[in-house]
Amino acid sequence: MASQLDSKDLLRFITCGSVDDGKSTLIGRLLYDSKQVFDDQLMHADKDGAPDLASLVDGLAAEREQGITIDVAYRYFSTAKRKFIVADTPGHEQYTRNMATGASTADLAVLLIDARYGVQVQTRRHAFITSLLGIKHVVVAINKMDLVEFSQKEFNQIEEDFREFADGLNFTDIRCIPICATDGDNVIKSSERMSWYRGQDILSTLESVEINRDETSLGFRFPVQWVNRANADFRGYAGTIYAGEISKGDEIIAVPSGKTARVERIVTMDGDLNRAVTHQAVTLTLDEKLDISRGDFICTKVNAPQHSDQFQASILWMGEDKLFPGRGYLLKTCNRTVPASVTDLKYKVDVNDFTHISAKTLALNEIGICNLSLGKSIVFDAYKGNRTTGSFILIDRHTNETVAAGMLNFSLRRASNLTWQKLEVGKAERAEQKHQKPAVLWFTGLSGSGKSTIANLVEKRLFDMGKHTYTLDGDNVRHGLNKDLGFTDADRIENIRRIGETAKLMADAGLVVLVSFISPFTAERNMARRLMEDGEFIEIHVNTPLAVAEQRDVKGLYAKARAGKIKNFTGIDSEYQEPKNPEIVVDTVSLTPEQSAEKIVTYLEENRYIEIGE
Repeated sequence: MASQLDSKDLLRFITCGSVDDGKSTLIGRLLYDSKQVFDDQLMHADKDGAPDLASLVDGLAAEREQGITIDVAYRYFSTAKRKFIVADTPGHEQYTRNMATGASTADLAVLLIDARYGVQVQTRRHAFITSLLGIKHVVVAINKMDLVEFSQKEFNQIEEDFREFADGLNFTDIRCIPICATDGDNVIKSSERMSWYRGQDILSTLESVEINRDETSLGFRFPVQWVNRANADFRGYAGTIYAGEISKGDEIIAVPSGKTARVERIVTMDGDLNRAVTHQAVTLTLDEKLDISRGDFICTKVNAPQHSDQFQASILWMGEDKLFPGRGYLLKTCNRTVPASVTDLKYKVDVNDFTHISAKTLALNEIGICNLSLGKSIVFDAYKGNRTTGSFILIDRHTNETVAAGMLNFSLRRASNLTWQKLEVGKAERAEQKHQKPAVLWFTGLSGSGKSTIANLVEKRLFDMGKHTYTLDGDNVRHGLNKDLGFTDADRIENIRRIGETAKLMADAGLVVLVSFISPFTAERNMARRLMEDGEFIEIHVNTPLAVAEQRDVKGLYAKARAGKIKNFTGIDSEYQEPKNPEIVVDTVSLTPEQSAEKIVTYLEENRYIEIGE
């Protein structure tokens, strides 16, 4: 019996669609009618003498109370012909990210549509996401046919509408089935109440659909998860085969190093194998000692993957806070986590008609095409070739929340043509000539806090001491370098990104750079810090309460902001995030500008950024 079960093909599918289209009820009906429900589950699910089908799937208490699916509920069942893993995904727009999680590993999507309402916005969004995530087979279950009197005309119209919409998607197989999940019509057997429908029922379709999983055509893909040194004489590379197959004696190539060797052993807990295939967890030993570490790939030489640090990608934004180009994130692939940022948001996609909309940001559940820049090269395949090695997530550096799921479309090959030009005179030589350590003094605070005044006094003191400095002031650079930027959150982020890169170049010249910007967001100040070497970035919080800054209002800006004449003004209708652990805090209520400047210069002297007496 066990061997018979193991030999069955496995189909992973999801149910998706709008809220209350009957996804959980359909799965409950499949489980109940195919005798896949345990007695204790059925006892708790009884409702007025009949099974409460949705509750067989909705496991979270919050879901049962609200009558909606929030999380992704996975269920396993089996018939005589096939094994199944089904993911019941949420229909509510707020939980679209959960739906994408379920779709990421599915072979087929069952997309439910309420026969009373037809194709809805969320129907289109889920169809678009399933297509984007590489699902080729979709079963459109037009549910609640009993509420439209089992009308063939209504069914035909919905099928026509969906097929017209889906013509722009990448589905290879669309099957529309009229059902009544509550009563079981066309779920596991044909409906007598819809005798006009001559096609297969849901279960028969799931049992018979042919899924093409050509996981060998791409080539062997083995990301190294662990270098196993069981003893001094053993070096093995452990991981799971993501694509292809490998045999003892095969020649391999390590990526990105490009070194080659042959497979000596394929080791498992149950003994050595002569051959291993996709999804098997194995340890490979080689006949050559290669420098291979966690995160590298072992591949066959034929169809070896690429590696790059610049990409065009498709992303589904999952964060409550908007995506802003230039902001730093962590990008996690199947085997590596690296710093990353979106350098250019090319456009977002309208899921209703697939039109491209110019945009500077992405909000929750929006889909866009962007360029990515990574802090380190990664091994990859285009997503359309391999869903595992071509996918990624973006992680917020501060909250560790997953804020986006993405698909790598292709490498921006121009990046591979760029190399660092070696120079005879470097930062250390330039700084030594000036008898100082390179530093970036980053003044941050509200408008009117005194940043520019204090920075000016600090530079004057340093200049009198014979030190080499330059000041980048927020107002001044907006007359030139950043004159094309406004004051939206997206523009503020780009403003700081450019200044951070400029300050980095000046620090490389051996200068002490004074940067005076409101720089309201922690993420961007940290982004600038990461650009510098350890110890070079000195964050100075010019700490002035809003009431005091507004009382000063030297430029009259607060009064205009309060009157609504200036939008996105920090402290009024745009947030200021105070530094949590700045190197220096100057309290401009208790200290004069001169005393504040003296405190900063003393810090530089005590930490030997400048040498006294030089």
